[in-house]
Amino acid sequence: MPTTRTRTTTMPAEWEHHSRTWMAFPPPNATFGEVGGADLARARVAWSRVANTVVGFEPVTVLVRPEDAGAARELLDPRVELAEVGLDDSWLRDSGPTFVRGASGIQAVDWTFNGWGAQRWAAWDQDAQVARHVAELAGVPVASSSLVTEGGGFHVDGEGTVLLTDTVQLDPHRNPGWTREQVEAEVHAHLGTTKAIWLPRGLTADYGEFGTRGHVDIVAAFTAPGQVLVHTQTDPGHPDHEVSAEVLELLRTATDARGRRLQVTELLAPVVSEVDGELVDHSYVNHYVANGVVVLCAFADEHDAAAARVLTQAYPDREVVLVDARDIFAFGGGIHCITQQQPA
Repeated sequence: MPTTRTRTTTMPAEWEHHSRTWMAFPPPNATFGEVGGADLARARVAWSRVANTVVGFEPVTVLVRPEDAGAARELLDPRVELAEVGLDDSWLRDSGPTFVRGASGIQAVDWTFNGWGAQRWAAWDQDAQVARHVAELAGVPVASSSLVTEGGGFHVDGEGTVLLTDTVQLDPHRNPGWTREQVEAEVHAHLGTTKAIWLPRGLTADYGEFGTRGHVDIVAAFTAPGQVLVHTQTDPGHPDHEVSAEVLELLRTATDARGRRLQVTELLAPVVSEVDGELVDHSYVNHYVANGVVVLCAFADEHDAAAARVLTQAYPDREVVLVDARDIFAFGGGIHCITQQQPA
């Protein structure tokens, strides 16, 4: 049940200055397959491509199992630092800590992690400890939360507003018996937010075998206080057409923690919606904002360039770099899902 505590910390917005980005090197598991397999090799190349892009703009530390350190060093830019840690998976946005700022400096929040709602394929004994390992490596104090959630399950504007989804926070496999009010109290206590905007669900493919059951960071994301991007599916025959229409309407009528009506920008979905006959949740919303750069998911899609223009307008002081994210999405997430910022 929720923690009883006074709000003393605030989660800075992602576009505020970072001291570091944290990632993890894909280990062999049920998702990636075994060492020597083509799938694991693809994943490691895709993750490394993101790390090698970000390290051109800010420090990057990649967590790696000791036995995988050699393979990581072969693929990663020499500027990327490695930290040897036990891992079950490599979605650091979710298993890693959320960094917040308090009166005494940066702190880490260790949410309860249970493999995205105890998914049958997931293992999380080691990943449940990752947030504390990262906090120790970062040299910051850590606060534990009894809320089962992941970093991809919320998004903040840095001025008191947080986006949440019903199907993640109220998932009976995550937080059985919790009410919206209890979830909000716990989130606000740790993130320093005061206003939660609840979205009913995530994108359709995110409810597939390796999905998260509705992470918000492929649906909507703040780009500045009072401004939000929304994944927009214009094809009426696509199952996400109704999802994005509902989210757009909800956010256009919403106000933030400071009472401002949100300025909503539509971010067109990629044209390609299926790969090998399977519905995919490719989304440009799932970008990562680092110092001086926006790392944007690319899909070799005709909408890639248009998405880059939208992000350039949203972040005129940053370079927008497109990085192929098809292999990342094939394993269940995107660029935002594999990165975690540590604010300065």
